[in-house]
Amino acid sequence: MPAAKIELPYDALLRETMTAMTDTGILLVTQGKNAKPNAMTIGWGLIGSVWSQPIFAVLVRPSRYSHGLLRENGDFTVNVMPTVLEKAVNHCGATSGRDTDKFRDTGLTPLASLQVKTPIIAESLIAYECRTVMSNEVLPATLNTLIRETAYGSGDFHTIFYGRILTVRADPGIAPRGK
Repeated sequence: MPAAKIELPYDALLRETMTAMTDTGILLVTQGKNAKPNAMTIGWGLIGSVWSQPIFAVLVRPSRYSHGLLRENGDFTVNVMPTVLEKAVNHCGATSGRDTDKFRDTGLTPLASLQVKTPIIAESLIAYECRTVMSNEVLPATLNTLIRETAYGSGDFHTIFYGRILTVRADPGIAPRGK
């Protein structure tokens, strides 16, 4: 079992999170009223301060199973995985939770969150627990033409879910010195 996680400020591991998101992807975990967690690989997201609150914004297409779960529950976790679990991250991006239990398929372990109903992933290096404070649809008419043509050829425009970061937990070995 992975080491116990420690709590850190929301901005303590931004570089590590952004690097993982753009390199291999990170896992967004959602769950609906049935309390069955689902992991989805994401490579797009934003972390910062909005409304004087720490926010993790995630983009999810309405066609994705996770979209409905986010609407049902209102909270989510974002999990940075070690590179040795890249195969699990890839699996979570290539299959739908409508059809399979990704936690069972990959051997990942849901671990109770401290602040939200949705679990974090025990094997994650960093986990953000978030509660949705707003969502909005990407509006095609306001989107740069090049982005619209390259990212939305199928017309499946994302919803942006803005989650207030309630806590960040990390493995002690990845925490910055002095934390």
